Amino acid sequence: MKSVAVFCAASENIAPGYFEAATEVGAMLGRMGATMVYGGARFGLMEATAKAAKATGARIVGVVPEILVERDRVSFLLDEHVPCRNLSERKDIMLERSDILVALPGGVGTLDEIFHVMAAATIGYHAKRVVLYNVNGFWDGLMSVLGEINGMGFVRGGIEKYLFVANNITELEKTIEEVNG
Repeated sequence: MKSVAVFCAASENIAPGYFEAATEVGAMLGRMGATMVYGGARFGLMEATAKAAKATGARIVGVVPEILVERDRVSFLLDEHVPCRNLSERKDIMLERSDILVALPGGVGTLDEIFHVMAAATIGYHAKRVVLYNVNGFWDGLMSVLGEINGMGFVRGGIEKYLFVANNITELEKTIEEVNG
């Protein structure tokens, strides 16, 4: 099994259902024998996903910006700590160290990560998939906006070339397995 980057919230102030979904994703990654590459924070969906992944056998790689170290926010679950200077460098390292990228629900940082990876794909830096795990329709609004700009011709090659949506854990697992096929 290859490496799966996971983008998601570090916030603790979100509904319990999102934590349950993150735990389900982490457990799936462990069962699949994946290496999980993520932002390395010990809070929010990041920690929930890493904890479940680690408990079920995944290798955990945290790409950790200096500011998280300075603020003592680094997870204790890491098998490998990859230091970086800032969020820009973190995104590049996560992209380089993964075979597929999965976005769980998240905020501005998660959106930044999604768009960074998609933009790099549109100009040919890589051909890796970004999969939005659409927990409770979380990504529906974003997909609507992206569908509109795609329909107007603003996405080179079409959005479906860069971005996939998984509406449940079975679809997510199937999409990840396709990359490893």
